Amino acid sequence: MWQQLNGLFKIRTISACVSSLLLLGSCQNKQHPVNEQKGVSNAIKTDSSNTTTTLATQNENSHSSPKNKSFMTTIQLKGNPIHTVGALPQSGTQAPDFTLVDTELGNKSLSDYEGKFVILNIFPSVNTGVCAASVREFNKDAAAVPNAVVLCISKDLPFAQAQFCGAEGIKNVVMLSDFRTDFGHQYGVQMADGPLQGLLSRAVVVINPEGKIIYEQQVPEITEEPDYKKALATIQ
Repeated sequence: MWQQLNGLFKIRTISACVSSLLLLGSCQNKQHPVNEQKGVSNAIKTDSSNTTTTLATQNENSHSSPKNKSFMTTIQLKGNPIHTVGALPQSGTQAPDFTLVDTELGNKSLSDYEGKFVILNIFPSVNTGVCAASVREFNKDAAAVPNAVVLCISKDLPFAQAQFCGAEGIKNVVMLSDFRTDFGHQYGVQMADGPLQGLLSRAVVVINPEGKIIYEQQVPEITEEPDYKKALATIQ
């Protein structure tokens, strides 16, 4: 009798242990999806963090471009401060070559005028009074300057430049357009903000026959004319 009860007790004990083991295994299996889900969640968090870091890095890197205000030149439009995308190349440095478009839609480069004094008359548009006046003034003076050429540069379409020259009788300067090139960034004169954003600021650069800059002026107030006398004095 006692042997039978002892055997039954052992069987129940073994059965209970087996049940406990099965239950424990089931619980562990149920925990795996949770862990996997946590892993996915952590991965998402990691990816999100990495994306944020990348964007932050990209933003930091973008601040080191010429469009960063620390590299910009502050000028004024009717007394209100605005900025250009950079700064004019300095006197004594080699003038960066460029490609612009003439009134016949042909390409013109600085190298096309090698061996001459080159005056860059840079402005927003021939359709403004001050810009038109600068073209007329340089057109009047350019004929009296030997071995020199005046390049009048704006974002105006070549058709508009040709129409202006025809109406004004402009023959002593070369009209060139930056409408499809990157001159504004090369010379740091494209306006980065303000009502005239995207157009060129008012500036004058004089380049000698060896290709070096001998005079440069970023006009501080767009509504004012450049200093013609100083620019012409460098080549007379």
